[in-house]
Amino acid sequence: MIGIQDRKLALSNIIVAYIAFIIGTFCGLLQVFVRNDALDLPTWLDYYQILTAHGVLLALIYTTFFIFAFLISGMSKSLGNFGPKVRRTLWIGFAVTTIGTILTTALIISGKASVLYTFYAPLKASGWFYIGLALWVIGTWISSFALIGHYSAWKRKHKGELSPLFAFMTITTIILWLIACLGVVATVVFQYIPWAFGWVGTINVELSRSLFWYFGHPLVYFWLLPAYMAWYVIVPKLLGTKVFSDSLARLAFVLFILFSFPVGFHHQLTEPGISSFWKFLQVVLTFMVIIPSLMTAFSIFATFEISGRKKGGSGLFGWFTKLPWKDVRFTSIFIAMLFFIPGGAGGIINASFQLNELVHNTLWIVGHFHITVGAPVAMTFMGITFWLIPYLTGRKLTKSIQKLAFIQIITWSVGMLLMSTAQHILGLFGAPRRTAYAGYNGHQVAMQWFDGILSNHVTMAIGGTILFLSAMLLVYIVCNLMFFAPLAKKPVEMTEFPMAESDTANTPKFLENWWLWIGIALLLIVMAYAFPLAEMIQHSPPGSKGQITW
Repeated sequence: MIGIQDRKLALSNIIVAYIAFIIGTFCGLLQVFVRNDALDLPTWLDYYQILTAHGVLLALIYTTFFIFAFLISGMSKSLGNFGPKVRRTLWIGFAVTTIGTILTTALIISGKASVLYTFYAPLKASGWFYIGLALWVIGTWISSFALIGHYSAWKRKHKGELSPLFAFMTITTIILWLIACLGVVATVVFQYIPWAFGWVGTINVELSRSLFWYFGHPLVYFWLLPAYMAWYVIVPKLLGTKVFSDSLARLAFVLFILFSFPVGFHHQLTEPGISSFWKFLQVVLTFMVIIPSLMTAFSIFATFEISGRKKGGSGLFGWFTKLPWKDVRFTSIFIAMLFFIPGGAGGIINASFQLNELVHNTLWIVGHFHITVGAPVAMTFMGITFWLIPYLTGRKLTKSIQKLAFIQIITWSVGMLLMSTAQHILGLFGAPRRTAYAGYNGHQVAMQWFDGILSNHVTMAIGGTILFLSAMLLVYIVCNLMFFAPLAKKPVEMTEFPMAESDTANTPKFLENWWLWIGIALLLIVMAYAFPLAEMIQHSPPGSKGQITW
């Protein structure tokens, strides 16, 4: 069990994460009913307010606070309790991130920042919204450097040794995050804040979007890598086996550092101002990310088979029946992995030149986002929640809560399947994203969006309703495990942090040469971004004044 002070740190992050989760999922519920023309919002509340709040609170705030809770717990477990300086710095980082979150959320809810999750210019929010974003990033950086300091102290005491796999993966995730945030920090500090406060008259829209997507795509892997950490390190422990291959796991994470950054233009394939050569280069680099994802799939399913056969599974698929299906910690993560298969396939479609033209500004993209972040990432975080909170609070994961957890995971799966499938199909039929309900004056094409079983905004609303009910059940489980579940009085009743053993005997030490991988990543970034960004600055259009359309 990690120290009391370290537990308080992790629990504080979890509490903020789930407060954001409650508000964000409620905003999502309102959205699907507005899109279905089944709800009229009050005059003081606008669709684009709830759309912005939904995206920011779930995609940025919930994920970030939960990830840091997971990383803090795992680093304290794998490398030992934090020292006073590291702990103090983590509290400062938590405080600054929370202040930024409160400021940003308050401005969204007050109607002064309905600029959506991507905050695209020339839509202009209050300058304090961008100050809040900056504080949020700065807070995460403070926490990140604290965890790096803890890792560095361990390395100094264990010279020549490879760090534990969880710690290695944590540092990989943090390095990815720090480099990714450079883009959003540059555009917020040097473009948005001066523009929003009126210090400059216009903003270079193309440059701001390019800098955002330099951050926006590796952000996806900042969400995904902690889920992969659970798949690589937690799942084998639940299966009663070791990590399949320590060196393969480390190599996969290193490859994410290299290939997560120089790919942002594949989000801008329909935008002018970027030559087709640079778009093509970044599309090619995008497909390189498939390699570590396939390595992960191979490693995880090999772990499944090894575990199942050790337990007596025979024949081609006999091992499958021997997996611990009655353990909600495992089943939730396994379902999350299944969702990632169509999610990854959809990502390949989105990153393709010709196919992107078909789906770019449609509900297909929203469906893809939910089936990648809302299912694999969120459901893995749910599976972690079921054991992490009891581990931190010293309370028992009772049988009744485990039954509720199964109901929650199943309902979330059903709701996500209905909603995301409807969104994908509606996108193929041309239904737009980022918009409230529009009947287009009864146009025949628009009316088709309300026909059919799956190709229907009603189906999307049904799925969204099931998701919201599942989310409220999850919040009940979280509150129970946090405050009301009985305390574990015997060692056998205590919930463990399931961290599998990893054999480092054959792992090359150069895989932990951070300066090598950071250097290669920066070289790839310069190759992919230096010339096109220089062109955007040197040959920039006149610039755009701010627009407030709400």
